Amino acid sequence: MFAMRKSLSVSSDSSLPPPEDDVDSVCSDELMGSQSRRWLAEILSGGIPPESGEVSPASGLFVDFNFPMGELEMQPGVKWKRPKELCSSPQFIVDGATRLDVCQGKLSDCWLLSAIASLSMNQSLLKKVVPLGQSFQDGYSGCFTFRFWQYGQWEEVRIDDLLPTVDNNLIFLSSPERQEFWSALLEKAYAKLKGGYRALDMGFPHEAMVDMTGGVTEVLQVASLPRDLPTFLRHLLVRGALINCANCQGPLEHRNELGIMFRHAYALTAVDKVRTTLGTEYLVRILNPWGNTEWEGPWSDFKGQEWKTVSIEEQKRLGRVSQEDGEFWMSVSDFRQNFEVMEVCHLTEALSESGMLPLSCIMHHGNWAPNITAGGSPQGGWFYQNPQFYFVLSKADQNPDSAQKTCSFVLALMQKHQRRRGISLAIGLHVYPAHPKNTYLSREDLSVLRPVLHSPQYVARREVVLRGSLPPGCYIIIPSTAEPNQQGAFLLRVLAEQGNNATPARKPSTEDITSVTELSFPHQAALPSPQAIRQLFQKHCNKKGFCKPLHLYKLLTEAIQGGVLAGSEKYLALEQCKSLVVLMDSQGIAQLNWPEFQSLWDKIRRWTDIFLMHDKDKTQRLEYQEVMPSLKAAGIRVDELVMQLVGLRYTEPDMTISYPGFLYLLMKLESMIHKFQAYDVMGTGAVTISYRQWLHMTMYN
Repeated sequence: MFAMRKSLSVSSDSSLPPPEDDVDSVCSDELMGSQSRRWLAEILSGGIPPESGEVSPASGLFVDFNFPMGELEMQPGVKWKRPKELCSSPQFIVDGATRLDVCQGKLSDCWLLSAIASLSMNQSLLKKVVPLGQSFQDGYSGCFTFRFWQYGQWEEVRIDDLLPTVDNNLIFLSSPERQEFWSALLEKAYAKLKGGYRALDMGFPHEAMVDMTGGVTEVLQVASLPRDLPTFLRHLLVRGALINCANCQGPLEHRNELGIMFRHAYALTAVDKVRTTLGTEYLVRILNPWGNTEWEGPWSDFKGQEWKTVSIEEQKRLGRVSQEDGEFWMSVSDFRQNFEVMEVCHLTEALSESGMLPLSCIMHHGNWAPNITAGGSPQGGWFYQNPQFYFVLSKADQNPDSAQKTCSFVLALMQKHQRRRGISLAIGLHVYPAHPKNTYLSREDLSVLRPVLHSPQYVARREVVLRGSLPPGCYIIIPSTAEPNQQGAFLLRVLAEQGNNATPARKPSTEDITSVTELSFPHQAALPSPQAIRQLFQKHCNKKGFCKPLHLYKLLTEAIQGGVLAGSEKYLALEQCKSLVVLMDSQGIAQLNWPEFQSLWDKIRRWTDIFLMHDKDKTQRLEYQEVMPSLKAAGIRVDELVMQLVGLRYTEPDMTISYPGFLYLLMKLESMIHKFQAYDVMGTGAVTISYRQWLHMTMYN
């Protein structure tokens, strides 16, 4: 069916970075070649992302035309089929979703499969990611829905159930039970989120675990784990933590002499004290997502003579199954010798099954904006410009063995959208004692203070995690990039005991508000506060809580009237609001719910900062020559061809761009670059789309 579609190919003469995990990212097209710029030029003339899916006239079943197709799925012999074409009675879940329902296919995505296996150990989280009640019988429409955590909120991903096959066998993830399809469909939904199956080839388990749990993941070296490892592991598992492990000392996915694969992700799912005729032994249970390669040393399923010393009743208590299913037990000492890295995902949501309250999680979204809030490292002279967060520790740990009161916490700094932008910033965290008289550290304060805790080094990872324990008191958290004036958005999460808190630090009112350092957030003088904008949304949305284009037009008009950009609202057009809604709408219904509007508002605040900084003469308009630097500050680089189109299409008669026009322009550019990269699954700078998809993109406005 897919092979029969008429297609249109748009190519580029240079390589673009492969897409990954962001739904609403800013993309730098610094590496775009002439052909991909022509793509952008075509889209700037009126193109919008396609609808999320359609019902096929032939079958009456849902077809997701928005799923990014790539080389892997278009190879000779690959046919896309629905489960009902593969077996007589397909089931979504058979006898419950378990860790054994995951068998790796032709993708090198064991990193994802190990996370899915760990997820299946926690039914509360599994139900959040894999909504139950979906089936191939009652109400079947060919459409399935999954949920993933993305930068502070859960997002739904809808897919059809067409799966790539060869000779009627799934070529990617499958279940040992041929009639069961929840895990294969979950893999497809995650592939859509990331940009296609190709985007799942190689990755980090901790990233998949964060996306499926909303938790905070630490990467630990096994050699540095506590001496009493069973107690440490049990404490993590009892609190609901998900654990993956790997051996990184050999060639990719080759085996050592005892069967452990190098650079291959395993899930650690249990630790237990086993009674034998010779005494007791601590064992850990490990799962290999491949399902057909196991540990061959002591306590292994087939060569482990040690099991002969364990009673049948004890083996049943452990749930031991002697078969080549990828799951095996090994001693704690052998675990230390055969695994090098362990990734622990701390869950941040209350889980009814865990019996324990997790740490409180406080989240703050922020931005590093060049020349505004991107001060770089402490070694430079602009560190004070970075965002600051006031951190109050008042609830001490409950530790009767310690005479000193301390407060334990975990800080997690996640950079947003870095893979789609093709930019991976080196990021880090510093914690300073707070100023005794205010909640903000000035340039002078930071020149004499030393951090009480900091990241060992700046690293170019999606998220850096810093664990600490400090005496009760007040502190300042400063997230930063290694270099100054680097553009990026971030999410800061603070995990601490209930009662501790972190809030954005505000500069004292006595400072000179005209100085550059005060202009960290210029939008605050132009736009309503977060509380006020929530009230405006509730005031203007419909009874079902959705914001349609006319609602957005009224909301933005009222929001602009109250600040330093008052008067700009006269340049706001309903047609622009239609496009803003459509470009942010993730469900193809031309209206925004509150989380979608929040994402739009975050963009508007960031772009307002840029507009105000580049509107040098304060005319509430950008001169034509000010537009390109403004786009660059937003992370978008364009050439003269695109700038000519901007001048023709998006400027007023006097060749200036109004504030609403600037927002509209940035939204269009960001969305269209994102759309190109979403289709560029192989990262080659060339995309192939169907005739229908092309019409969707150029018509849905």
